[in-house]
Amino acid sequence: MTALSQATEVVDPVPGAAAPHLPQQPDLIQLLTPEGERVEHPDYAVDLSDEELRGLYRDLALVRRWDVEATALQRQGELGIWASLLGQEAAQVGAGRALQDGDMAFPTYREHGVAWTRGVDPLDVISLFRGVDNGGWDPVATGFNLYTVVIGAQCLHGTGYAMGIQRDGAENAVLAFLGDGATSQGEVNEAMIWAASFSAPVVFFCQNNQYAISVPLERQSRVPLYQRAAGFGFPGVRVDGNDVLAVLAVTRAALAAAREGQGPTFIEAFTYRMGAHTTSDDPTRYRLASELEEWKLRDPIARLKAYLVRSGKADAAFFEAVEADETELAAKIRQGTTEMADPPLTSMFDHVYAEQTPHLAQQRAEFVEYHASFADGGDH
Repeated sequence: MTALSQATEVVDPVPGAAAPHLPQQPDLIQLLTPEGERVEHPDYAVDLSDEELRGLYRDLALVRRWDVEATALQRQGELGIWASLLGQEAAQVGAGRALQDGDMAFPTYREHGVAWTRGVDPLDVISLFRGVDNGGWDPVATGFNLYTVVIGAQCLHGTGYAMGIQRDGAENAVLAFLGDGATSQGEVNEAMIWAASFSAPVVFFCQNNQYAISVPLERQSRVPLYQRAAGFGFPGVRVDGNDVLAVLAVTRAALAAAREGQGPTFIEAFTYRMGAHTTSDDPTRYRLASELEEWKLRDPIARLKAYLVRSGKADAAFFEAVEADETELAAKIRQGTTEMADPPLTSMFDHVYAEQTPHLAQQRAEFVEYHASFADGGDH
């Protein structure tokens, strides 16, 4: 049994079977139906080679296996917490693959799929959730900023960075990620006001996974989220977030517009969080099992697999090779996580400033003295 079936019990769409359609969404951009059939859109197109299509499938499968392994490690007590992306792989991989060298992504705490596309080692992400560091990757080298736990703050960071790009005259763009719940945060709305006022080269990518932790979408907004962009004076678009081809096409177009000086765009990737908000959450308390079963029929990985098989763009040997890669990645993640060494306690003082200040040096000395007192058997 693969990690896919272990995690979601998803089966490949049966030819001719009717997967549930997304309800009343005339503006939803889609290039690949839930049944895995290729369709065209008048405004968005994507021309990918067979190798690139297979690469997208491999991305989706390996990112999901990473997520499954990390969830299991948390349940075994190896991670403090884990924010799963289960079901949102296409939204993240499609958006991440739309970025170019020199572009910058500003994630929340769930964009593991985007991290993967930017070349970040999964263990460098897991180290954060293990409490070993604050994120082990180099944001400059990867074009992928550190995770942001404060809801919506990354939109301000992304907008400010985009304004800096603009003033430097660089032809790059920023992709700022957020969830549907974050659209109610002041930071997000402030970021969009600034981005609109200065035509900053930033794309706001909202993964609408239907729940702000436990609050459903219909209690968050009276209108589709993408329509909110009109109030700020820039375009908004809704894409099928479980369709990796559509996400790639829409995000490419929005980033290209940003680089050309056309200002920001708001993308609402309409998707679904198949798992819990985090491993501290119990989604059975606020949503029905039947809803989850309905969304499993729109699974992004099964959808792309069906297309690859029907079109003859991938054979059994390819899928077997991907499963072998999954197994190898899973072993690396398990071994690498359990072998992570705790950092020296004083390392928290090492990277506060480029150069240590006298006040920080004093704090460090007091910290060392305090902990040394436990070793000498003194009275505390």
